Amino acid sequence: MLIARVTGLVVATMKHESLVGSKLLIVQETDVAGKSVGNPMVAVDAVDAGEGDLVLVTQGSGARQTDITLDRPVDNVIMAIVDTLQSNGKVTFRKGR
Repeated sequence: MLIARVTGLVVATMKHESLVGSKLLIVQETDVAGKSVGNPMVAVDAVDAGEGDLVLVTQGSGARQTDITLDRPVDNVIMAIVDTLQSNGKVTFRKGR
């Protein structure tokens, strides 16, 4: 799993038929302190995340294990919205702050 921040939305009117109705979001991987790392990626949203949310992203075959992504051509799925993130005994993120 990766920690990432939702930075935008992808609108694709032409897509694989199994993805019709799926919300596609742009996410940017972060470290535990919230600093952006890596490259942005597109992920299918399985939990109704929104722009600015800190989320957990699963990649690869694990991304095809949610109810809405099962057996679909998906490499990244948002499967959780983070409420609190704690690292080395210190809270580094709390939703709503």
